[in-house]
Amino acid sequence: MRLLLPIMTILIALALLLPGVTQPVLTLEGKIDKSKLAKTGIAMIADEGDRHTRSMLMMASSMLGLDELEGEISAYKKTRSIWGTVNELANNKNYLVAALVALFSIVVPALKLLMQLVYCLIPMNKFKHILGQVIQGLSKWSMVDVLVIALIVAYLAGNADGQMGELINMHAEFGTGFWYFTGYCLFAIAASSLIKVTPKNS
Repeated sequence: MRLLLPIMTILIALALLLPGVTQPVLTLEGKIDKSKLAKTGIAMIADEGDRHTRSMLMMASSMLGLDELEGEISAYKKTRSIWGTVNELANNKNYLVAALVALFSIVVPALKLLMQLVYCLIPMNKFKHILGQVIQGLSKWSMVDVLVIALIVAYLAGNADGQMGELINMHAEFGTGFWYFTGYCLFAIAASSLIKVTPKNS
């Protein structure tokens, strides 16, 4: 009965990990104010002409009401999951980074949870002791999966910043994958605290 709680915690963490990896983690959207876009376009055209041309363009813009346009248009939108980021990094030939993100956000977490589950289910023997040592070793990397999320957010934000100018208003929104992954992290931490690795001499 005392093993029921850690086993349930591990199973919930595993169930949260899959959507946490495959569902969108972050959506970045950039919108341009229509009036600012019109003003910038006119200013760029006017720079190519003389003073008279510039005055005519400004007057035409005012007459047409281009400086009073309302609303925004979408200029940039990107939604990525952890797995989608791995694929994008690989497609951009960042193979090492893609492999590290996949390793620490997918392989290591799933492997650790499965080993913890096996540790809870098998009786005490030499294999269980070895498995306990491996689990303790993996626990040293317990915060790397959280770092992966931070890196993905920074990667997407940096990628967007490189394509955007002052005209664009950026808006970031966490996706369902972020909350699933956060839930996985919390349950994985809880599982680690509930499982007591028994020393060999006990």
